[in-house]
Amino acid sequence: MRTPAGRDCKHYYEDFHRGRNLQECRLIKENPNSKAWQPSDCAKCPVPDILYANASPDLELTLSVHTRFMNFGRYLVVAASCLRHRIPIDDPHIGCPQCAASREGLDIFRKALEGDDD
Repeated sequence: MRTPAGRDCKHYYEDFHRGRNLQECRLIKENPNSKAWQPSDCAKCPVPDILYANASPDLELTLSVHTRFMNFGRYLVVAASCLRHRIPIDDPHIGCPQCAASREGLDIFRKALEGDDD
C-alpha cells in the first residue's frame, strides 16, 4: 500500500472507507518497545528501500521509533534477522550471508565480479 510519503510498503495500512480514519504501520504496532507511530515517520523510514532491495521470504524486520534527548526529534531503528538460520543480519539491504552462500548462481556471479579465472 502507498504510504503518506508516497512509497509502497507492505507493512503500512490505511482505511478511510465510509468515515473510518485508520492509518497504521504494522511493524511498529507489533513492537511493544516502540513509541507510537505517526504518519510523518514514513518519510524517513528505511523499510520500503530494504523490501525493494531484498525480497527474501526469510527476512524478518523489527522497526522501532525512538526519541532524542527530551523528546526532541524522532528516529527509526530497524533490526533484521534471518528466520531460516536464526541469526541477526548486519545489513538488511544485502540479506543473510549464509543464505547467499548456499545459492549456486550467486557464487558464479561473485567469482565473475572478483575477477577469478577458475
